[in-house]
Amino acid sequence: MSDSQIPLPERVRPRDLSEMIGQTHLLGEDAAFRQMIDQGHLPSIIFWGPPGVGKTTLASLLAQAVDRSFISLSALNTGVKELRDVIAQSGDLIVPVVFIDEIHRFNKSQQDALLSAVEKGKITLIGATTENPSFEVNSALLSRCQVYTLKALSEQELQQLLQRAIQQDEFLQSRHLQIEEYEALLQFSGGDARKALNLLDLIASTFEPDQENIITNAVVVKVAQQNIARYDKSGEQHYDLVSAFIKSIRGSDPDAALYWMARMLQGGEDPVFIARRMLIAASEDIGNSNPNALLLAGECFRSVQAIGMPECRIILGQCAVYLATSAKSNSTYLAINQALALAEKTAHLPVPLHLRNAPTKLMKSQGYGVEYLYPHDYPEHFVKQQYMPDELQGTKLYSSARNKREVEAERLQQRRWQQEQQQQ
Repeated sequence: MSDSQIPLPERVRPRDLSEMIGQTHLLGEDAAFRQMIDQGHLPSIIFWGPPGVGKTTLASLLAQAVDRSFISLSALNTGVKELRDVIAQSGDLIVPVVFIDEIHRFNKSQQDALLSAVEKGKITLIGATTENPSFEVNSALLSRCQVYTLKALSEQELQQLLQRAIQQDEFLQSRHLQIEEYEALLQFSGGDARKALNLLDLIASTFEPDQENIITNAVVVKVAQQNIARYDKSGEQHYDLVSAFIKSIRGSDPDAALYWMARMLQGGEDPVFIARRMLIAASEDIGNSNPNALLLAGECFRSVQAIGMPECRIILGQCAVYLATSAKSNSTYLAINQALALAEKTAHLPVPLHLRNAPTKLMKSQGYGVEYLYPHDYPEHFVKQQYMPDELQGTKLYSSARNKREVEAERLQQRRWQQEQQQQ
């Protein structure tokens, strides 16, 4: 393979830590990684950050800095057997650094396979994830690792990266590139160094060699719109597809919901992300019209985490169809939003005395909790009393949707109020 066929991010990958751009909070003088290197000590680490911020490169350079062998694996194509083989081959004297990209895609059994080796010091693990490790990484494994957050590159850092690539790479040098406008390059890359470099390489390939070539916003937009992948799980298409998926569920169309889900899965979307979105939809768009939807979506989320692809596609499909064909209601979604808006405006209002807790005699003497009516002492476990602050009496935040379950609950509440009024 010629150099020009190797992706640009690989061609200009930093050769030591001094060439890293970005992550100054970790690599600057007296920062965490500098201290580790000076001490010759490298603990097991989880890198958490968006795509294209240098997680793989940084892991490799850290291993190099402490003179350790580096083994790179991907969670997408590494099973328990491969993990155990790597661990078994690790030496007793020199502990290798095992880098696992997208570690959040490992299921519980795969993560458990790493646990003993990390605990006994047979390997130094560096895992990389774009998802919150608190939710996606086994708590036992997480407790044995230091978690460091990597940040998206700033506009200034991306410009520095692009200029350095133009100066260092032979293919780009042959195109005599000059970047006149950065706005479109920065917008399409979104802080992702890999995406920025690939786009620059793509643009350069459209130019003739041995002549001055000017990169403007118009040039970038034209090339990007024609060539950027149809599905980019971190870009605009990602949000368009998940939007279509959720709106199909909300619109009670199971066929469309399955189609958009399949498009995401085919594009390499993280199935846990899809399950998380359905968990939100089960409450936002279905709510108390069918509380079982939230239970099923919650179990789907947990099952997808445990099983992974390809089998979890079945569970995802089942949940999507159930949500799409369920009764719909956004009444509680609207109610909590109204409640939050009201709470922001009225945070100064005191809690009525009869609703306050009274753990001391002094508080009781001041009337705390004295006139509280205990609902279970009354018929149907209901008694009319004031629950809102004085200034908000009569405020209505929740209005039931016109579906069977919520209407029945509303009728029960109305009947109780009527009985209370009759008793008075």
